Amino acid sequence: MANIEHINPRGLAEPHGYTHVVTAAGGTTIYIAGQGAYDQNNRLVGAGDHYAQTKQAYRNLCAALAGAGATPANIVKSTIYVVGLTDAALGDFAKAMEEGWDGQPMPPTAATLVGVERLAYQDMLVEIDAIAMV
Repeated sequence: MANIEHINPRGLAEPHGYTHVVTAAGGTTIYIAGQGAYDQNNRLVGAGDHYAQTKQAYRNLCAALAGAGATPANIVKSTIYVVGLTDAALGDFAKAMEEGWDGQPMPPTAATLVGVERLAYQDMLVEIDAIAMV
């Protein structure tokens, strides 16, 4: 069983939606490839919609975690890539992550959010990769 600890050291700004430091020991490390907004039939969900694409990307991340015997609570590090990162897009992303999927909101993890020009597929707006430990 992994021992995961979230740490927010003094002297750093209060985090909103993430944790500054995560330690993990005593388990198996799981690396989840970037998950975008494609459904199981390889159809894009939510063309042009950051909120809908974030929901689908997170749904896919949860499915990938479950396939390895993990849940969002096991995530120790994530990287989120967002095309066209504006305040509105960030708001849509944050709302989708707070709502989560199937009762599992994205937990605070050591996370990096990056605005990018483009992802692997032309209309994909959001991609999330993660490292988890069980």
